[in-house]
Amino acid sequence: MKSGSPEVLEWRRDPITGVWVIIAPQRSQRPYEFEVELEQGQNYPCVFCEGMESCTPEEAFCLRNEDGKWQVRVFPNKFPALGRREKLFWEKEGLFYERMGGFGVHEVIVETPEHYLSFVDFPVEQLERVVYTYRERMKFWGQEERLRYCLIFKNQGMQAGASMFHPHSQLIATPVIPKRVEEELALARDFYSRERRCVFCALLEEELKMEKRLIFKNEYFVALVPYAARFSYEVWILPLEHCAYFTELEQLSSFAEILKLVLQALAEALGKPVFNFVLHVAPYRRESTDEDCRWVYHWHLEIIPFPVRMAGFEWGTGFYINPVIPENAASVLRKLIDIRVGESCGRH
Repeated sequence: MKSGSPEVLEWRRDPITGVWVIIAPQRSQRPYEFEVELEQGQNYPCVFCEGMESCTPEEAFCLRNEDGKWQVRVFPNKFPALGRREKLFWEKEGLFYERMGGFGVHEVIVETPEHYLSFVDFPVEQLERVVYTYRERMKFWGQEERLRYCLIFKNQGMQAGASMFHPHSQLIATPVIPKRVEEELALARDFYSRERRCVFCALLEEELKMEKRLIFKNEYFVALVPYAARFSYEVWILPLEHCAYFTELEQLSSFAEILKLVLQALAEALGKPVFNFVLHVAPYRRESTDEDCRWVYHWHLEIIPFPVRMAGFEWGTGFYINPVIPENAASVLRKLIDIRVGESCGRH
């Protein structure tokens, strides 16, 4: 089929920046069911709801309770950005233009059968099931040798890019490493070559001493507002012990607990639980250049609340303007979490 055909998924490389762009015409056919009346709680059976399983592609993974009812479901995205059946080829046209077949994986992770239960309000046990599912799907796709990277992300709320109201997140696995991760890896490798230690671990050591951007810490994880936060109330969650791969996460309950506390504090501080989060992990080990990732990289979850949209300056420069001082944001969130933790302890 010729390049440019509307049926084809493909990668195209920008000849100036070197960034790979996914051309996915099918994405324009996605249903948008995020109407105001849905948010107001009117009864509306969507394809992600219990009893509507036949309306989705065949499930690839499922957690069920003792009664056989599903708690978390995973299936291929019906309108994928990339396709597993697409061929992975590379072509060059003329002096500048490179493209690849649109090979990759795009899955939907339906986080609960309950249509109107916000992710922020999930019981810790349900969050733990979701986190477990993230880990297991990342492990599964690590067996596919053609894949280099696996990203899990969530768009919570229409303003954050969600097209479906029902709580869900997504997994996209790609044959190339994303530019943002490549940049993090380059800095991490440079730091490791000079200091013989992980830059994220060094950063955590500094933040734990200073405490002014620290939000919360439990036995295994820490939540903080980054020193150069790009967005108002941006939060990162990192493991205290060095670990490059989310697939090696064992402390599921502790991670679910700190995630819930942070999201509740953000919702309370900003008045509405609208956010994106992305899980940055080390690439799958495929080439000799990936072998050092275990030592130089440190997985982390980046949570980006969505009170402000990107505008011309940001798009034109790649710079960010953050109107909230990171230390002030951390102070607000820290106090809200302290209150919530104190109230929880007082009930026991």
